[in-house]
Amino acid sequence: MIVLKTTGELALMREAGAISAGALKVAGEAVEPGVSTWEIDRIAHEYILRHGATPTFLGYGGFPATACISVNDEVIHGIPSKKRVLREGDIVSIDLGATIHGYVGDNAATFAVGDISAEAKRLIDTTRESLYEGIARAVAGGRLGDIGHAVQSYCETRGYGVVREYTGHGVGTEMHEEPSVPNYGTPGRGVRLLPGMVIAIEPMINEGTHAIRNMPDGWTVKTRDGKLSAHFEHTVAITADGPKILTRL
Repeated sequence: MIVLKTTGELALMREAGAISAGALKVAGEAVEPGVSTWEIDRIAHEYILRHGATPTFLGYGGFPATACISVNDEVIHGIPSKKRVLREGDIVSIDLGATIHGYVGDNAATFAVGDISAEAKRLIDTTRESLYEGIARAVAGGRLGDIGHAVQSYCETRGYGVVREYTGHGVGTEMHEEPSVPNYGTPGRGVRLLPGMVIAIEPMINEGTHAIRNMPDGWTVKTRDGKLSAHFEHTVAITADGPKILTRL
């Protein structure tokens, strides 16, 4: 069931989104060669608590950390570790959420570790740009397929693979609500977008094939061909006045 949010609920979600965005910002600022993914997670965790919220991901389905931190060919759900130390030229995706007043904010971004290759930068830029292509189609009266098609066409025409098995989702009092929000689709098809809907749009884009593989830890997802992957996400409200990004500082 899709839950439409009231104006008051959207205000609470905006607060959750701002904390999530702030935590992602400080986590991204900590990204540099020699830093462990555990340290980045600690920084995000402390930020969320300091702002009166709780880390949404911590304990979710048994996940052991505040943030999913995925490096290079890791698509999503990377587990922070003291042993995973970032190196010059890596790219690192950070995905995290904060819950306050019972509502969730959820966002993600991919960061460069020092100087990165032109190919890695192009992948990051394209993935970020595709997120905003999708957000631009998140308008009342439209369809979910409009969003997915915008992301898919933007990335695939540039030679990238769009992950199929994982999608965006509704957001509210739970991190994952209906509907699912695929990063692929057909314009004019799918659930109709209504004012009060809140969705996470999150392109997961691979440098090569869209195919993925799941790691033995039960969480980490990697590209099947070992090529790079990037991930960006915003929590977005559908309103009569157009899409409103809730995870923006």
